Amino acid sequence: MTSGHSHQTDVVIVGAGPVGLFAVFECGMVRLRCHVVDVLGDAGGQCTALYPEKPIYDIPGFPRIEAAELIVRLKAQAAPFRPVYHLGEQVQALEPLSGGTWQVTTAKGTVIRARAVIIAAGVGAFGPNRPPLPGIESYEGKSVFYYVTQRESFRGKRIVIAGGGDTAVDWALSLAEIAAHVSVIHRRSKFRAAPESEARLKALAEAGKIDLVVPYQLHALEGDDGKLEAVIAATLDGEQRRLEADVLLPFFGLSMSLGPIAEWELSLQQNQIAIDAATTATNRPGIFAIGDVVTYPGKLKLILTGFAEAAIAARSAYALVHPETPLHFEYSTTSGVPAG
Repeated sequence: MTSGHSHQTDVVIVGAGPVGLFAVFECGMVRLRCHVVDVLGDAGGQCTALYPEKPIYDIPGFPRIEAAELIVRLKAQAAPFRPVYHLGEQVQALEPLSGGTWQVTTAKGTVIRARAVIIAAGVGAFGPNRPPLPGIESYEGKSVFYYVTQRESFRGKRIVIAGGGDTAVDWALSLAEIAAHVSVIHRRSKFRAAPESEARLKALAEAGKIDLVVPYQLHALEGDDGKLEAVIAATLDGEQRRLEADVLLPFFGLSMSLGPIAEWELSLQQNQIAIDAATTATNRPGIFAIGDVVTYPGKLKLILTGFAEAAIAARSAYALVHPETPLHFEYSTTSGVPAG
């Protein structure tokens, strides 16, 4: 990992999440050298920073894999191509140079020049949507947490989960196996989660293993010096319930921002980068984008969709880096893994 220097490479990948890491592999398969820049201190994006122990079920060949393990495997897959990582650095400027070259400059002064740039920035800069509860700041990091990074740390605790999406439901199911008690607060009886997960949640509620507090919303916290004692939930009519708790996990999604990317004169639609799905090209020649940061008709926000986009972007970048040498498609079973 390097910073504060000048570099020349074939492709700069902005974002070291799962899709960015797989883009390193795909670029390597067509013999393109890569530098990877990410504002986080570790590779993996949300999989590392927010949900390392969250199970993922739709990665081909893996009926179930934890997010952190997926990142370990993706890094190992990319390693033969010797990518250069610039972690803990945010890209501040993206400038065109003569001859079709782009110059990427980070906040730490690192300068990288390349013929192609692949933006794999996920949701961009992210942070939790905090519930508007008086005094919640004093509990954050002590008994109020917006992410679960170590499931085992919640063993034997009385846990209140607030939210009705996949994250809330998935962690309710998981933590019910080790917690002393789990309550789920949601403003309606219908959850915005996978039907099978919602069915499992309600089955556990019927069996008395999870307390579904519906239709309620967060109202107040009780405790002292960052130590939570109870969560007060209330209906729209003012009816209240007091839930004894050691931990509150509010899962209300992420607040997302493109950050400096918004200033790069890219065509945007609802804070996402518009691309040509056939090439992953943006409106600026030489800049491609993949993963959750992009939009196009029929776009599915899945990791596996981003993996496919990474393969397309690598081949599109090859055409820029080596315009004089047509790329003949080969299956990996035929080509093997080229030397890095």
